[in-house]
Amino acid sequence: MGRWRPPQPKSSPYITGEGYDRLNEELKYLWKVKRPEVTQAVKEAAAQGDRSENAEYIYGKKQLREIDRRVRYLAKRLEHIKVVDRTPDDTSRVFFGAWVTLADEEDNERRYRIVGGDEIDPTRGYISIDAPLARQLLKKQVGDDVTIERTEQDELWLEIVAIEYR
Repeated sequence: MGRWRPPQPKSSPYITGEGYDRLNEELKYLWKVKRPEVTQAVKEAAAQGDRSENAEYIYGKKQLREIDRRVRYLAKRLEHIKVVDRTPDDTSRVFFGAWVTLADEEDNERRYRIVGGDEIDPTRGYISIDAPLARQLLKKQVGDDVTIERTEQDELWLEIVAIEYR
């Protein structure tokens, strides 16, 4: 059995305005603050002599590689994403950027926001537009039902209780 894995499907190129700002701030921080700090630490560690057994030097170089990889990713990603910063014409339906409140069979409510793949944060209720739940919610309106198949015998029934845009 080989190590080859099929490529992941491309995520949607959409992002909210605040998500774009957050990624841009991360890029600026890494490039203007963090990388110069680590570069200076590596320079100081290299001045101490033998680099092959110098843990600070080895760790610093590894940090630089990780920072550079993230900077390359962010720079390329920020070029290709599309900022969605306006509300849709029909605010009674679920579209990108919507806050959706769902109720299950026991009337337990959950609130999610549909965002881009770069903004996913389960603790804040942010789900990707590419997620199965989000795909089922798109273009639905208050009162519509959504069924999520958890296993072959088990389904989760949810009802859309509220939709709002900020």
